[in-house]
Amino acid sequence: MPQLLFISDLHLSAQTPVLNARFRTFLQERAKTADALYILGDLFDAWIGDDDPSPFAAEIKKQLAALSQHTPVSFLHGNRDFLIGEDFARETGLVLLPEEYVLQTESGSWLLLHGDQLCTDDTDYQRARQIFRSEAFRIQAMAMSIPQRLEKAAEIRHMSGEAIAIKSGDIMDVNQTAVEAALRRHGLQRMIHGHTHRPAMHAFHLDGQPALRAVLADWKDQQSFALSLDSATGELKNLSI
Repeated sequence: MPQLLFISDLHLSAQTPVLNARFRTFLQERAKTADALYILGDLFDAWIGDDDPSPFAAEIKKQLAALSQHTPVSFLHGNRDFLIGEDFARETGLVLLPEEYVLQTESGSWLLLHGDQLCTDDTDYQRARQIFRSEAFRIQAMAMSIPQRLEKAAEIRHMSGEAIAIKSGDIMDVNQTAVEAALRRHGLQRMIHGHTHRPAMHAFHLDGQPALRAVLADWKDQQSFALSLDSATGELKNLSI
């Protein structure tokens, strides 16, 4: 059975040893048997640049490089790891995808994305996203020293945490109009995304045709999930890790 695996929102860091171990086991066992692995953003809680000299960064790169020798690995940037670049891709063997990627399978095509661009009701976040995803910000960030980048990342996480605490859950979820617009841009009826930490299968109709939005689960110490797609039949399954 041709199996494609999808994960997102692991938020790995040097401070998450249980998650890191869970990820290592996943790569060495479940992912190694798949036909391909797609990481749809926020693999890291914060990525400060491909030149991060920490043992944590080196270990994750090593694990991904080992998997990519057997299984194709693709990565799509999230809101926490948008500074992952070509050096990371070269060292790990993974393929960097655009922020909206059309995956073609035997059973049809899917739109893959992190999902934060669909949360259009959160206008403050969208303004910040535009700044952080800009080339100007990347250049500015990479000109900083490693300690300065670490400090800036901590500052951004703190500000984000404060903002989330005062916002309603609905504002931080995707906007259905934005979902439909994204699908229409690519002429598709199905998408897979993460970001919201609200795993579910949302069936709806788009222009008179059945449509589907599959939302990936975030990872936790106690339990984590991958989404499995049978590329021949289009069947989706949640796999406990």
